[in-house]
Amino acid sequence: MGFERENGDAGVRNHVAILPSVVCANEVAKRIEARVENTRAFLHHQGCIQMGKDLDMTRRTLVGFGSNPNCSSVLVVSLGCEAVDPLQLADDIARTGKHVEVIGIQKENGTLQAIDKGVRIAREMAQEASMTSRKPFDLSNLTVGIKCGASDTTSGVASNPATGYAADMIIDDGGTVIIGETTEIIGAEHIMAKRAKNERVAKRLLQIVDRIEEEGIKTGVDIRGSQPTPGNIKGGLSTIEEKSIGAIAKAGSRTLNEVIEYAEKPSENGLIVMDSPGREVEVVSGFMAAGAQLVIFSTGLCAPFGLPVVPVMKITGNPRTAKTMKDDIDVDVSDIITAGMGISEAGKKLYHEVLNVASGKMTKAEVLGYRFVDIWRVGPTL
Repeated sequence: MGFERENGDAGVRNHVAILPSVVCANEVAKRIEARVENTRAFLHHQGCIQMGKDLDMTRRTLVGFGSNPNCSSVLVVSLGCEAVDPLQLADDIARTGKHVEVIGIQKENGTLQAIDKGVRIAREMAQEASMTSRKPFDLSNLTVGIKCGASDTTSGVASNPATGYAADMIIDDGGTVIIGETTEIIGAEHIMAKRAKNERVAKRLLQIVDRIEEEGIKTGVDIRGSQPTPGNIKGGLSTIEEKSIGAIAKAGSRTLNEVIEYAEKPSENGLIVMDSPGREVEVVSGFMAAGAQLVIFSTGLCAPFGLPVVPVMKITGNPRTAKTMKDDIDVDVSDIITAGMGISEAGKKLYHEVLNVASGKMTKAEVLGYRFVDIWRVGPTL
């Protein structure tokens, strides 16, 4: 059950987006969100003093945030002198059919007047959103981002395989699943490449792995030598290959159809790989920009976080984490470890909870008000 959009997309949430075009506009966006129900501010740190590929990536990500099906309408908040053109940003988002407006802090003669104008616009948008009701949608309209993190040995043997089973079910229903974390494909890229639908997709996958390794070497870092992280090692992981083989288990077993850039919208359904870093918030923000309406986070030790308009579901197979972090965990599959639950049974349990969340059930992160955003940057800070 979702919300129909002008371009045929289906949102599983129905929020008004307050989108700063630059970090300097964050405070005004935050104040507007605080005064208008059902608005969600995307507080990020980019938008100016960037250039080339880095600036293009920020522009693409901001357009993707506003275009996400879970946004009913968008208010762009600009400072007025940033590198990201706010009017072009609004025009690009408006191509989805959404109601989009722009306010400028400098143009409105300062913070207070910009907040007052933004509140009036956001209030009207919130009322418009309240007139939209959920309706049934086919699962081919659903795009799910899958990330793993704060991993331990239970991730590779329990929560990741269960997530992969659910991913296969979503794809079999016609839906789309995006995985990222190029750094965590390293050591298992040959396995993923064999699942590519053709030689072009396989070659593209190997290229992004090579590229991120080369970027690391340019900064004097051997990525293969820096992984697993200290937290992963404490959790029982010993090598990057061991970590990666466990990590790609969350991608299930279906054919890899496409490899996309960070924050790029897939052109195909099915299994997709997004070139992205391993850091949680940057990866899932990229999924949100690519159009994912829901994110699954498979974890061993748990890392609490959430997004402004996209529900983030957390699944663990670690019985200790399921108990100690129960306020953050949505799906407990620790019976795989303690009671012999099968992977298929656990995967079906997660799949059915995906359907519940897509139809309106709030995740723990939503209830707790987690709304992180971060945009991956690859260039220098000037």
